[in-house]
Amino acid sequence: MKKAIMVQGTASGVGKSMMAMAIIRHFSKNGLKVAPFKAQNMSLNSAVSAEGAEMSRAQYIQAIAAGITPSVKMNPILIKPQSTSAQLIVRGKPFGKIDSNYYMNSRKNLLWKIVAESLGNLMKDNDLVVIEGAGSPVEINLKAGDIVNMRVAKAAGASVILVADIDRGGAFAQVTGTMMLLERAEKKLVSGFLFNKFRGDLTLLGDYPQKIAKSLGIDYFGTVPYIDHRIAEEDSFIANRGSRNDKAGIKIAVIDLPHIANLDDFDPLLENCNVEFVRSGKIEADIIIIPGTKETIGDLDWLIKSSLAEKILEANKKGITIFGICGGYQMLGVRITDEAGREADGLGLLPVKTIFRSDKKRANLSGIINLDGIKADVKGYEIHHGITEPIGSIKPFIRVTEKNGESVNYFDGAYFNNVYGTYLHGIFQNVDFTEQFLNSLRKKLGFAPKRFHWDSMDTQIDRFTEIFESSINIEKIDRLVNL
Repeated sequence: MKKAIMVQGTASGVGKSMMAMAIIRHFSKNGLKVAPFKAQNMSLNSAVSAEGAEMSRAQYIQAIAAGITPSVKMNPILIKPQSTSAQLIVRGKPFGKIDSNYYMNSRKNLLWKIVAESLGNLMKDNDLVVIEGAGSPVEINLKAGDIVNMRVAKAAGASVILVADIDRGGAFAQVTGTMMLLERAEKKLVSGFLFNKFRGDLTLLGDYPQKIAKSLGIDYFGTVPYIDHRIAEEDSFIANRGSRNDKAGIKIAVIDLPHIANLDDFDPLLENCNVEFVRSGKIEADIIIIPGTKETIGDLDWLIKSSLAEKILEANKKGITIFGICGGYQMLGVRITDEAGREADGLGLLPVKTIFRSDKKRANLSGIINLDGIKADVKGYEIHHGITEPIGSIKPFIRVTEKNGESVNYFDGAYFNNVYGTYLHGIFQNVDFTEQFLNSLRKKLGFAPKRFHWDSMDTQIDRFTEIFESSINIEKIDRLVNL
């Protein structure tokens, strides 16, 4: 049996993560022990692994698709962009700040050893490893430092599937150009290609995909339609995440911070409410949410200079609900002190202060909310620098009862005068809490209560995979691993 399949793309954002996820679920359903792998991710959307470490959200979800416990072995290197540099996460822990030249010249050899070790262990312990590439394998200006695309494919002896985004246009050229720029040995690894995100009549493609495949000496696996889903990907684009329901009901404004992180926090709200991402202009909403960010003080400064901070304060005076998550929670406090001892005034809506420290908190959490008639069990995860402490009278938001599988008893977050703050990412994916929270606001606004709907991740993965399997020649994919 072939031990590895690799999904590479003709560009960034073509849907590699989702194609890899569907392939993983397909083979897992067919009885194979499958694991995901991506050597290096660059993303602000991360998750907490079983080890209590930080990993890419994409590989975390792919592990769920495989029915296994997410581990940093599946994503040994994570790069989180910042204003003028990036934070390097290695095996789930901060490894320092880097710029592109430093990374390319000083760290690639060391990091390749870590990549090769993680990949080797996964291949040893599983029937099949489904590997995801990054960007394009033919970024020739960056290829000398490649530790994520064809170098990985060669190390794994993987059959490579190229994915092209046909919704962008130029998909035939994307595939042809990629194959032309690959080295001879690399071309031999490519088994075929598929088109992704197709809208319209398939007959318009004619037999040209097959002709292109024949001319390149590879297979054409098929065309996957554009699938509207709420499964978090490596990169989340606000432009692609529109609201669907409750247009006449609750209005939610999410502040579109320059370094906004973990956008999938809001997917359940997008599914059920009228949500707008705001970067300028008026804020017309019943709830204002300040999300997580990789740059708390920098984004707080932007919030003030953009005049959005003033508008949030005005909204609070009118009784509008304000909700902060992670970095947004820190901004709602009175004061923030960074690692160098520099201080910045927060919005002052919660009587708390935050002090940043070099260590980073990473944990999966469970707890209980019992606040103003809302009582619910919740779970999620925290990833943040800094300790937030009360400096006045507040109500804690959550009593945390479990941390990384161990029993604990402490409080997270704060509530004060219609202002909520918490470090718990994924808070709105807790259906019971979110339904009670929104309906308590609907009652104040004179609206009728509504049921809150959010499918489990397994249900969403199954739905996506079924469309994938029915859209392509799945038998050709099976033959790649001699199934």
